[in-house]
Amino acid sequence: MPATFNLEPLDISLHIPHHFRCPISLELMRDPVTVSTGQTYDRLSIEAWLATGNTTCPVTRQPLTDFNLIPNHTLRRLIQDWCVANRSFGVERIPTPKQPAEPVLVRSLLRQAASGPYGLRVSSLRKLRSLARESDKNRIVIAANNAREVMMSIAFADVGSDLRHDSLAVLSVLALTEEECVSVGSDPDRIGFLVNLLFHSLIDVRVNSAAVIESVVAGIRSPELRTEISGAEGIFDGIVGILNYPFIHPRGVKVGIKALFALCLAKQHRGRAVAAGAVEALVERLAEVENCGDAERALATVELLCRIPAGCEAFEAHALTVPLLVKVTLKVSGRATEYAAGALLALCSASERAQRDAVAAGVVTQLLLLVQSDCTERAKRKAQMLLKLLRNSWPDAYVVKTEDFAGSDVVLF
Repeated sequence: MPATFNLEPLDISLHIPHHFRCPISLELMRDPVTVSTGQTYDRLSIEAWLATGNTTCPVTRQPLTDFNLIPNHTLRRLIQDWCVANRSFGVERIPTPKQPAEPVLVRSLLRQAASGPYGLRVSSLRKLRSLARESDKNRIVIAANNAREVMMSIAFADVGSDLRHDSLAVLSVLALTEEECVSVGSDPDRIGFLVNLLFHSLIDVRVNSAAVIESVVAGIRSPELRTEISGAEGIFDGIVGILNYPFIHPRGVKVGIKALFALCLAKQHRGRAVAAGAVEALVERLAEVENCGDAERALATVELLCRIPAGCEAFEAHALTVPLLVKVTLKVSGRATEYAAGALLALCSASERAQRDAVAAGVVTQLLLLVQSDCTERAKRKAQMLLKLLRNSWPDAYVVKTEDFAGSDVVLF
């Protein structure tokens, strides 16, 4: 991550000491670490170097005898002091980074969680859960020590509910392998257990279960097995219940949207999603999601459900659907625009009322901007089809002349 200061005045009036710069990025180091050759780098830069398969020191070109990154606390403190001394030049003090969990500690907690006194097992799992939620680095360390296998052996075993729920909490933030996803997804008892937890009295337990379900469905290649999981009794009701949770729960919204999207990829069960209230939940949450990825996935799910008559009818009946779709067009991302245009096309193709609502919400202006923007070809095609569909509904103010679009991609009718 680059240093948080204005580079222009610094380049002119302030000299950054050479040994404060990362040899890879040449930026001021924020989290200096030392490798086995004795050379120091910024953590993000050297981790990126190693992640691409390099096994040598970038400066010395010597082979690395191990890949441990030792925090250089002395150098970091010197950099922090330098930042404070040069505050008048616009330099902000770098924060003290939180170090990743020690592998020795993680292995000890996993051993204690796997066997021993019940109270100690619960305590160890909760410490692991806390570490896993702190940072990506901690999750990498935990996953590297066979944590998924340990968590699965507890979560799906006949043990106390605290152990099962806490192990599921750890499992919910770890990336499962395809083999592990198939192991869970092909076992009706395991899927049934997860679905039952979607109705638990504690919202965190429900969200953790939904996160594991989403991870399993997304990690399975077999469309038949994904369809079988999506057909589990109550699964859509449970996910929609999380989206409709009456209090603010950002992770619940994020996980609920991801899970609903994964389940709706099985077209055979989209009608069950509609029957469970997915349409109303999506429309209500669409106005709240701020993260670009969440908005994209929510809109993609809307478009999927618009492909079936029941979904189209339910969305068209909701007064906020069309105005919201028009509003987000061009405002989130290229993919989000494509999904919104696709959903609007489906709705307007099925309903004259939706056409009138879309025009009243200003969709023509949005579409005309869209076909001239640097968006995907699929989005442009959908926009052009929608413009053609709406041409009889255009107000006089939107009647355009050919010369207004000279050199554009607009197809005039």
